[in-house]
Amino acid sequence: MRIVVTGGSGRLGRTLVAGLADAGHEIISIDREPTAALDREGVEQSSLDLTDADATASALAATSADALIHLAAIAVPFSAPEDVILRTNAALAQSVLGGAVRAGMHRIVAASSPTVIGYGAPRGWVPESLPLDETSPTEPWNAYALSKLLIEQTVDMLRRQTGDDVRFASFRPCYVIAPEEWAGALTQQGHTVLERLDDPALSAPSLFNYVDARDVAAFAHTLLAALDDIPNGERFFVGAEDALARRPLNELLPEFHPGTERAAAALTGSAPAFSSDKAARLLGWRPARTWRTELAQP
Repeated sequence: MRIVVTGGSGRLGRTLVAGLADAGHEIISIDREPTAALDREGVEQSSLDLTDADATASALAATSADALIHLAAIAVPFSAPEDVILRTNAALAQSVLGGAVRAGMHRIVAASSPTVIGYGAPRGWVPESLPLDETSPTEPWNAYALSKLLIEQTVDMLRRQTGDDVRFASFRPCYVIAPEEWAGALTQQGHTVLERLDDPALSAPSLFNYVDARDVAAFAHTLLAALDDIPNGERFFVGAEDALARRPLNELLPEFHPGTERAAAALTGSAPAFSSDKAARLLGWRPARTWRTELAQP
């Protein structure tokens, strides 16, 4: 396919674009600034302010692309004022996803976040059951999480407008670890993967979830190929099949999230707090990497 990826210069974007190009797709990466990391065969880069809806729609139409994957966003909670995060991410969703519809694209995919579930709320958070999946209630408590839920709802809105003429999906990638981070580069929160393993307090806010960026690229490739054959507008969690922890989560979660003892009892061994079983069931996708194998690499 010919695929537009917004936010292709970002941490997840670079790996996702490279993975899709390696799979034989033609990629157009649109971001505020191009990156030398994507100077390669099969990838075009374009610089654009994606909050400009008219310019975005025109640029997307000019690509003659078959599909779009929307990653562009303020990507870290509390990294900007709450009103800026909400306004920016919501505007990007409408501009990019609506622009893709106006451009006549048939396949449209948007990245959301597990934070829509609402874990870590200041006044406490106790899930009905674990692991969390696509049926778990969404209870965002900050602007970032709310903006990600708005992205999912923008997908729903556009699907109601277009019906099955356009195929949509959204996905919630867990805490993304880029390939270089296994070798010691700092993760998104400023710690190494090894530090997050050695100090559970660092991974506890995200419920010890994670996913290798290359597995997200493989998921995107699989999802785009399957969009015509699955129900329209599906949501998917995309995560590793184990937790980023040396101890079972039935011990760790109650320690950092009081009140979760009953629900966490099911998370024995290396079981994660988020289930990607829906992606396995509908798409046949499963993650190929875990911290136990990747940290062992030179």
